[in-house]
Amino acid sequence: MRRPWWAGPAESLALLTAVRVPAAASARGVLPWAPLTGLLLGLAAAGTAWLAARYATPQVGAVLGVAVLAALTRGLHLDGLADTADGLGPLRGRERALAVMRQGDVGPFGVVTLVLVLLLQVACLAALLDRDGGWPALVTAVVTARLAMARTGLAGVPVAEGSSLGRAVAGTVSRGWLAGALLLCLAAAAGAGAVTTSPWAATAVAVGLVCSELLYRRAVGRLGGVNGDVMGAMGEVAATAALLTAVVLTG
Repeated sequence: MRRPWWAGPAESLALLTAVRVPAAASARGVLPWAPLTGLLLGLAAAGTAWLAARYATPQVGAVLGVAVLAALTRGLHLDGLADTADGLGPLRGRERALAVMRQGDVGPFGVVTLVLVLLLQVACLAALLDRDGGWPALVTAVVTARLAMARTGLAGVPVAEGSSLGRAVAGTVSRGWLAGALLLCLAAAAGAGAVTTSPWAATAVAVGLVCSELLYRRAVGRLGGVNGDVMGAMGEVAATAALLTAVVLTG
């Protein structure tokens, strides 16, 4: 039976956001449509941040923008970042690292990483909101994060032992589809960069993806593959690196 056109986007929204989508019955469309989901999330968070910065302060706008993004994603990617930090940080074997990541609590490495990343995101976004046309950087960063996550759905990506999500999304993203999504993102980023008359956006996308790729390779080497936590961590790393790059290039 042929799947309806809306099945993929619905599956992506169901897993990657707090939106209730009863029609989503599988995970096949989660990663292929992740960049589109990121666009919707980014617009919601950036709109909130811009309004708060206009009627309050850039610092308030930055905090609310990051908070809205965390709320709309149920904090899943931040949780994945903390768990991945706990798994990759201390010196321990592969099985022990995976066991630590499956636990519900957060260890010291996870707490420190989570706090520092959130502080850096808020600081970068506050600086951007204080500049003319800086708010599109948040949209760019959120979409970049979902591009990084979509990369884990390519054929041949190893799955960490015990990862049901990793198995469910393995091979669901084609290289052509990912390349097309990347080109669309770069084209949109070029338009966003034109707002500030600075070519920051495309560079921010590239830096974000490179940083997430470094984390991916570290995770594969240490854990033997990717799981849901690693996917979320890759997204947070990509978004943070993209925001930091935007701040540096528009300063």
